[in-house]
Amino acid sequence: MTYTPFSLMPLLMLGLSVNISPALATAWDKDAFNPKPDDEDIILPMPCDGAMAFRRIEIPVASPLDDLPITLGQDGGEWGVIEHSYPAFIAGSFADSGKGKGRYYLMAKYELTALQYQALMEGNCPTPSRKLSVPATGMSWFEAVTAADKYNQWLRSNARDKLPKEEDEPGFLRLPTEVEWEFAARGGLKVNSVEFRDMRYPMDDIKNYEWYTGAQSSNGKIQLVGRLTPNPLGLYDMLGNVSEMMFTPYSLNKLHRMHGQTGGFVVRGGNYLSDESDIRSTMRKEVNYYDNAAPATSKTTGLRLVVVSRTITSQGRVKQLEKSWETLGTSNPNADQKKDESKDTAKALGSLASGVEDAALKQKLKELENQLRASNQQQQEERAQSIRASLNLGSFLCTKLQDDGRFLDFLNQNYDALCKDKDASDTNCANRKAKLGEQTERLQQLTGYYASSLVDSATLYGQDGLKHEVTVFDQMLTLNKRLSGLKPFLAAHWQNQQKYLANGKIDTTGWLESCKQVTGSN
Repeated sequence: MTYTPFSLMPLLMLGLSVNISPALATAWDKDAFNPKPDDEDIILPMPCDGAMAFRRIEIPVASPLDDLPITLGQDGGEWGVIEHSYPAFIAGSFADSGKGKGRYYLMAKYELTALQYQALMEGNCPTPSRKLSVPATGMSWFEAVTAADKYNQWLRSNARDKLPKEEDEPGFLRLPTEVEWEFAARGGLKVNSVEFRDMRYPMDDIKNYEWYTGAQSSNGKIQLVGRLTPNPLGLYDMLGNVSEMMFTPYSLNKLHRMHGQTGGFVVRGGNYLSDESDIRSTMRKEVNYYDNAAPATSKTTGLRLVVVSRTITSQGRVKQLEKSWETLGTSNPNADQKKDESKDTAKALGSLASGVEDAALKQKLKELENQLRASNQQQQEERAQSIRASLNLGSFLCTKLQDDGRFLDFLNQNYDALCKDKDASDTNCANRKAKLGEQTERLQQLTGYYASSLVDSATLYGQDGLKHEVTVFDQMLTLNKRLSGLKPFLAAHWQNQQKYLANGKIDTTGWLESCKQVTGSN
């Protein structure tokens, strides 16, 4: 027998229809919205006593106009016009609560389920069930946007304080852009640069991670969310189960950039009917918004939401942006402006243009200034990448110095203990001495290589350039658990480099000891 609250009896006896209120909804257990819970999950409530799980996608940049250069797409693919590699840039919407910790946006941990979609779009609350824990499909792009809109309105009316904030302004949900989606699909900063460029994030066997066609995987059927292994960011079914709609419209690829014409909407990632070869992070397809007179729908297409914020959140942010804009593309944005202004060609052009009365000439000078600033900015971004590569090398070489240095100490201790009072003709001691000599020579070569790398990068980039990128690279190591063991070696390497920058002395012995003394991780 179904229980009906006494307060609704008069309405029902009069034959009036009543929408079930959220208070009467069946509360969802965790399996209904987060079958694989994790301590780093962020949970947002939904209508009908429901919820949705999200993951932080972190980017180690802090200033309003900072962003991280990345390369998306792939080289040498069969469909170059669709998937060829191109440069892109990404930055998070929300500042980390810790100062200098970078920024982030949120991405749904799972594809939107049928249960969640019904809770947003239908008047009555659905009852959680196993069959509703599959991705929602069969909606148009417009219905996907409507679902996001309904969720935004509900959150802002019922759980505004649960949304992440940027400068006290709550964020909002929408479909992801292609850059946001592909950065996350590749593993973001949880993978190294080589793994990021692979067609798939690191996986031992694809059938353990993604659903695709065939008896070894989906067997032609849509699957429950969260049953397989997630990608390095903790996101499930990024490259399979259902294709996912993007917010940005489709563009073709034109060597090194997107083509100027935009068309239909984009779906990414492949689905349960895709061949295994089509399950890759670069897979993208254009879909018409309409099928004849009706909006286009598909049984293999669903969606995954992101949480982001406005870019201009306050008058204070406008001032920050203006201040950052003034330094973009200048010769040395980290230097004292008054001291360096005379050496800055871009600023000199701007000053010259402001004093010219001829309108055409003034416009040409301003265009030239902007072109120069853009060129300078590109060089600065490439320089920053080179500095981080040098810091990566220095940190890695520091680990090798520790290994080889400690091994040499071990050989020396053994030789002193076992061969100190032995005759020189002792065969075992002769072999130990030879091994000791080989290891000493090897360590000397490694120390020399480390010293050359340290001195070259210090000479090329200087204190200011290195200091800023040390902070960025340290954050990148923090975000990548597999590389976080390099953090103390980065600290030791930076300490060695600072000493050289301060006194100009090449202290290979001291640098070796600094690396040998590293213990644990920060």
